Amino acid sequence: MKKRYSLSFYLAGAVAARAGDEMSGPALMLTAFALAGSAVDASSLLAGITLSAAVGGPVLGVLLDRAGQPGRVLAGALVLYAAGLGMILVGLGRLPFPVTVLVAVLTGLLGPALSGAWTAQLPSVVLGERLPRANALDAMTFSAASLAGPALAGGVAQTLGAPTAVMVSAALIASALPAAWMLPARQGRARDVTTTPWVSDLTAGLRAVAGRPPLARATLTSVLTCTAQGMLSAALPLVGERVLGGAGRGAVLLSCTALSALTANALLARFPRAAAPDTIIWVSALVQAAALALATVKSPAALIVAALVAGIGEGPQLAALFAVRHREAPEHLRSQIFTTGASLKITGFALGAALAGPLAARSLLSALGSAASVAALAAAAFFTIPAAVRPSEDRATSG
Repeated sequence: MKKRYSLSFYLAGAVAARAGDEMSGPALMLTAFALAGSAVDASSLLAGITLSAAVGGPVLGVLLDRAGQPGRVLAGALVLYAAGLGMILVGLGRLPFPVTVLVAVLTGLLGPALSGAWTAQLPSVVLGERLPRANALDAMTFSAASLAGPALAGGVAQTLGAPTAVMVSAALIASALPAAWMLPARQGRARDVTTTPWVSDLTAGLRAVAGRPPLARATLTSVLTCTAQGMLSAALPLVGERVLGGAGRGAVLLSCTALSALTANALLARFPRAAAPDTIIWVSALVQAAALALATVKSPAALIVAALVAGIGEGPQLAALFAVRHREAPEHLRSQIFTTGASLKITGFALGAALAGPLAARSLLSALGSAASVAALAAAAFFTIPAAVRPSEDRATSG
């Protein structure tokens, strides 16, 4: 008798892939700086591999939704992403830098395979009442990866060299291949996707995100919150330099946030129905706004507390966002909705970082205050989209 694919196997693969992803960014930055000798080149490389994920997400989602065995598609994306990291490493210092950036852009197109594409497969692994707890555990893998990835990158780069850190990140991503390849096949296709035009699939996914009020609310709030997080990330080097005594110490705050997010999601996994996911989404945005406001206080203690509070909002919001997507996404569009949502969040983060960088250089207080305002706006934006009509009300109207 064939052994059922286990949640533990899924989570192990997700942690490996996501830790490798979180490790790859800092590792590439350190390697580019060491080999190219330019902070501008290093940031250009990271921007290339990050921003292109916003384009690749919807297309990857269509591929997964059209596949009878989406795990095979996901496994292929992991292999190509790991190979892309290797090609970037080989190209640095040997090929013209614009060519290496192009390789990074092409590699980044597959970035959503490490985030939303994994999570979209969760309902095929666990069913029914087990899904809310599994969803919280899945969200924990993001926090665990964001905690372990940068630390691994720094540690390996310090002891074995930055290029080795890139190789280790690629190996971590590749190690998730068996967990992806063996994901359960899709049961009972909702429609014959082989005769559906690609453009129709793409527009159907976007219409589903925009046209279903719970999905639209959750997506809008999460993207704006991610924009605020990007603004904070851009300000962290200056925060570290001016308040904590060193630019590099600002990254410690990210570890504090990841740790508290991991703890909050562990509690949520124990009590998965403690609050409605829709409520958690906007309340978590308010919690992050409060944390960012606290960060404007120029005190090391206040900054650490702010980072911990931010994680208490950030972790549960991600789990709640996944829960809403699982609940609302049509089965034949599930992967596309998850990867499109991931792409939109990446775009929001990148825009926030781009806006806050110059602002922080002029006024750190203004940058942090603006980030807090955007997070508060995210909570308010949730209520700008009318709630869905209840089925009973819909029947009454039609009758």
